[in-house]
Amino acid sequence: MIPFNKPFLTGNETKYIAEAVQSGKISGDGIFTQKCHQFFEKKYGFKKALLTTSCTDALEMAAILLDIKEGDEVIAPSYTFVSTVNAFVLRGAKIIFVDSGGENPNMNVENIEPLITKRTKVILPVHYAGIACDMDRIMALAKKHELFVVEDAAQAIDSYYKGKPLGSIGHLSCFSFHETKNIISGEGGMLAINDERFIKRAEIIREKGTNRSSFFRGEVDKYGWVDIGSSFLPSEVIAAFLFAQIENIEQIQAKRKLIWETYHQKLSAFSKGNFTLPHIPEYATNNAHMFYLVLNSLETRTKLITYLKSFDVLTVFHYLSLHKSPFYESKYNGGELKQADHYQDTLLRLPFYYSLTTNEVEFICGKINDFFKENPSLK
Repeated sequence: MIPFNKPFLTGNETKYIAEAVQSGKISGDGIFTQKCHQFFEKKYGFKKALLTTSCTDALEMAAILLDIKEGDEVIAPSYTFVSTVNAFVLRGAKIIFVDSGGENPNMNVENIEPLITKRTKVILPVHYAGIACDMDRIMALAKKHELFVVEDAAQAIDSYYKGKPLGSIGHLSCFSFHETKNIISGEGGMLAINDERFIKRAEIIREKGTNRSSFFRGEVDKYGWVDIGSSFLPSEVIAAFLFAQIENIEQIQAKRKLIWETYHQKLSAFSKGNFTLPHIPEYATNNAHMFYLVLNSLETRTKLITYLKSFDVLTVFHYLSLHKSPFYESKYNGGELKQADHYQDTLLRLPFYYSLTTNEVEFICGKINDFFKENPSLK
């Protein structure tokens, strides 16, 4: 079986977890949490990095920080994971869904401005597959209409837009370290803060609404309940695991990019007419988060999944359009989002993980080629 995903261990995860346990402090914000914060702030230039228990939690923190209230509107892509928008729905926001572009599943920037109203508060770009949205245009729109930008960079660690790290451009950004991501901690995430006015309050929200962080720094003589919040910080066990990963980020990224390039090279030879390969705009880099195909129909994708599974190759489709979801369909009053629906029906993710070998990639590509040779009518 070639699985869809297989978590990669660098070798130091259990060593650092043992060190964390032996230190006598395994609750949050210990030595390894601080090491992770310092790494991300130094390498990517975030003004403040705060580990969270998930990207979902980071998004929920962002919604609280921006004082999202009943009736506020948030512009977000329909083709994304539910956490992207659910965090804002929890605060009472109305989601204004924007369609994807024709070249990749990122939001179509051309369609954003007509959706902006006096109630709009946030633009929420999702960097699908770690490929940057057109952030200059998004930030220009935000400045023009006095909006906030929250980057959903769940898939975008170590990816760049015109030389700027993704997650360092919007006012706030949110990352995932789920086991399917480039660097992992099982479950885990991070809120990156690029606007200094949010730093102090973010620490309070993350610590159950208390000024406990200020107390531990000696800035106040006691701490208490000063704001709303929750327990968003991960344990030192999670942070220790993550630190072993980020120490090896260059090695991990180099191998993942090799796998991505192998897929691209092998599949390019017979893609024409059969499927579309990932498109990376000139302004973006590729962090090799995933490799996907866009097929010509739902029928083709369904049959290809079944075909590959018969050879013990596990592939998966991805998101379902959120504007048509059972929860939100009755609330959605916008127009048809053709591209989001197209990706819903035709995008296929191939196996992608650090230990995937060149021989395995070649085997997968060979079977995809065989499928189209055996099914010429599905072009």
